[in-house]
Amino acid sequence: MRYEKPAFAEGIPGALVLCGPGPAAPEAFLTFTRLAKPLEGKFVAVKDKAPDPRELAEATGVWWEFPEPPKGKVLDALKAAQARGATLGGNFPFTQTALKDGLLPDANAAIRYELPEGAALAIVGREVQLLGAVPVTIRLAATRFAPEERITLAGRKRLADLTALRRWSRQRTEPAFPPKKLATPSVPSGTLVIIGGGGMPQGLTQRFVELAGGPEKAIIAVIPISMPDPLPPKDGMAEALRRAGAKEVVEITGRTPEAVDKPEVLALLKRATGVWFGGGRQWRFVDAYENTKAAKLIHDVLKRGGVIGGSSAGASIQGEYMARGNPLGPEEIIAPGYERGLGFLPGMAIDQHFTQRNRFKDMELLIKTYPQLLGVGIDEATALIVQGSIAEITGRTRVNFYDAAKPGPESVPSGKKYDLATRKVVE
Repeated sequence: MRYEKPAFAEGIPGALVLCGPGPAAPEAFLTFTRLAKPLEGKFVAVKDKAPDPRELAEATGVWWEFPEPPKGKVLDALKAAQARGATLGGNFPFTQTALKDGLLPDANAAIRYELPEGAALAIVGREVQLLGAVPVTIRLAATRFAPEERITLAGRKRLADLTALRRWSRQRTEPAFPPKKLATPSVPSGTLVIIGGGGMPQGLTQRFVELAGGPEKAIIAVIPISMPDPLPPKDGMAEALRRAGAKEVVEITGRTPEAVDKPEVLALLKRATGVWFGGGRQWRFVDAYENTKAAKLIHDVLKRGGVIGGSSAGASIQGEYMARGNPLGPEEIIAPGYERGLGFLPGMAIDQHFTQRNRFKDMELLIKTYPQLLGVGIDEATALIVQGSIAEITGRTRVNFYDAAKPGPESVPSGKKYDLATRKVVE
């Protein structure tokens, strides 16, 4: 049987439990047995001698305590077991091999995992979890563009995201993002509808359909994948757009670059007059759409005079800089590895649920870190409708604009307009 390699964003197949020198932490073997479920599959314990590779052919869990590291055909058999989704774990010689020989991708090169005596890690898919009380340091190697970075897992900070680490390490080999000089925020053609979550402003669904060409012409692609699986059988926004009279509404539910670049998806986007990004977590849009043909075609919707909209996560993805991209949670506004949005609105970072979740200090931090950006914090049930460089505020409350050259945010209420190019309220 052939096993498909997981997509980059999905992390590793199966699971790894890695240990530092000395006796393994009790949490390491307990976690291994929980993941490997030895009573439900074939469990192999390697203690007194290296196994015959054939013993590993059907293994669903392998725990390595032999003092010499796996090598040769045994290592090949372990890699095959991992590809099947097996759980592998063991002592420090096993861990050194796992880091050196590709069981954990990008390790010991761009990313170094330093496990001292008594330390342990579990890696399941894309989640990296500290086991026990001994801290583990993760180092990202210095590059031409960036100094060495250290991440320490200790205390309450026990998780890291493998995909974010790998993305960050690769992005550090390129010029810094965001660049010092950014394009002026503007939408030369078409319209952006950017909503702060917490419900749609009254009448905006109908207006979105009109911006997409009206009932006779509106062909709208709805992208709901910022929510985890399983997605509901009927997407609420798709249903609302149908009720508002759109001619055709199609949901795109692919979660990988390969899925969103399928011919039928590209054919739909070539016809689309509108695209809607749903709420949830914006990093999922990046995993699926970054550097794809589909993303280019969504940009083309604007160029044809169409409309792109989104709420909450679907708001943040529209900026050049993507706020709150950390896959582990939305608490941090800066998330290395997930800072690039899809860039429909250049030069901007967009945050949402702004006043309701008291995110003022977060945006201040972001603009202090990247003063070249124009920061935008949109309240719930409030929208920014952008044509050219003019942003119209509509809905329940207000939008806050952050310019590093000014002492504080400009709070602009519904009914007003703001010029993104001059960074001033339109009187």
